Amino acid sequence: MARLKKTVAMVGMMGAGKTAVGTAVARALGVPFLDSDDEIVRAANRSITEIFERDGEPFFRARESEVLARLLRGPPCVLSTGGGAYLADSNRRLISDVGVAVWLRADLDLLWSRVRHKATRPLLRTANPRDTLRALYNARVPFYAQADITVDASADLTIEGMAERVVTALAARPDVLEEDKT
Repeated sequence: MARLKKTVAMVGMMGAGKTAVGTAVARALGVPFLDSDDEIVRAANRSITEIFERDGEPFFRARESEVLARLLRGPPCVLSTGGGAYLADSNRRLISDVGVAVWLRADLDLLWSRVRHKATRPLLRTANPRDTLRALYNARVPFYAQADITVDASADLTIEGMAERVVTALAARPDVLEEDKT
C-alpha cells in the first residue's frame, strides 16, 4: 500500500464526483475521507441551503475557508471541497502549499446529467438552472485549471475507475504518494 504524505483536495464543479470519487480514493489509500461541506453543516447545525438563504454566500465562503484551513492542518486525508471553494485565491494557495489539488474535470453535459434532479444545489435555484450551471462552469474552469493535477471524467467511467485514475496521477507525484516499503 502507498503512503499519503499530504492531503488530497478534490476540486471541481458540482456533480464532478468529488465526494463519490474522493471516498473511493480514500478507501484505496487507507486514509480518512472528509467533506468540507459536511464539516460546515455540522459546525453551523444548518444545511448549506439554509446558510445561503439566511446568511448569504459571502458568509458561507468565509466559513468554508476557515474549515478548509483547519482540515488541511490535520493528518493527510482525501478532502472533498465545495464547488466554489477553489475560486478564492487564498484557498488555492493554501491547498497547494499544504496539500495537492486534484481537479475532476467533467464536461457540462456530464455535470448537468448528474445535478439536474438534485434540490440540494442552492446556486441552481434559478429560472434556468442549466444556463446557470453553464455560466458557473465558464466562470470557474479557469480557476480549476490551476489545480496541481487534472483527472478527466467521462460518463462511461465508474466511480472506481475514476478513483484508479486519481491514484495513478497521485502516484506520479513522490511529494504526495510514496510506496510503503514495509
